Amino acid sequence: MIIKNAEFIKSSTTLSQCPAPDKPEYAFLGRSNVGKSSLINMLAKRSKLAKVSGTPGKTQIINHFLINDEWYLTDLPGYGYAKVSKKMRHEWEIMIEKYVLGRENLMCLFLLIDSRHNPIESDIEFINFLGINHVPLVRVFTKADKQKTDALTQVIKAHENRLHETWESLPPAFITSAITGAGREELLKYIESTLSDFENP
Repeated sequence: MIIKNAEFIKSSTTLSQCPAPDKPEYAFLGRSNVGKSSLINMLAKRSKLAKVSGTPGKTQIINHFLINDEWYLTDLPGYGYAKVSKKMRHEWEIMIEKYVLGRENLMCLFLLIDSRHNPIESDIEFINFLGINHVPLVRVFTKADKQKTDALTQVIKAHENRLHETWESLPPAFITSAITGAGREELLKYIESTLSDFENP
């Protein structure tokens, strides 16, 4: 897939404020500071499409981007640690859950996982939540450039072993780096292969 154009459409704080569900949508989600915005910019080849920050919890709203006038790419708030109140984190969690379970045109949720860390319980819990609710899921290991190959392999193996405790067949996985561009073509190819499955609700 060639990205010919990518533009910011709107920010929303509730599911009802999101754009009309008339195009296929692909959402990116993960723990705070996992690299969602950097990965989105890498995929679109737009350095400033999504705002990047070293501060966890920068994305506090649902941000929609329109790609090739054909499909939506969505940046969701990060979960887990963020320098905000427990009340605010709880509100984000409710917003994310309502979006994930209620967005009619959601084709796939890309769950970003920091490839430098062994399984984190909040990631595993969320993956299991998505599986129980039959939400299409792809795992995306980020920041692969910061790991040696052997260490990266061990981390991914640890994740798979942990998931096999509850999953018979694991959801697809990709290894990416916003710095080197690794995984870009594979992710875009995956998205392209599912676009035709969209049925306008």
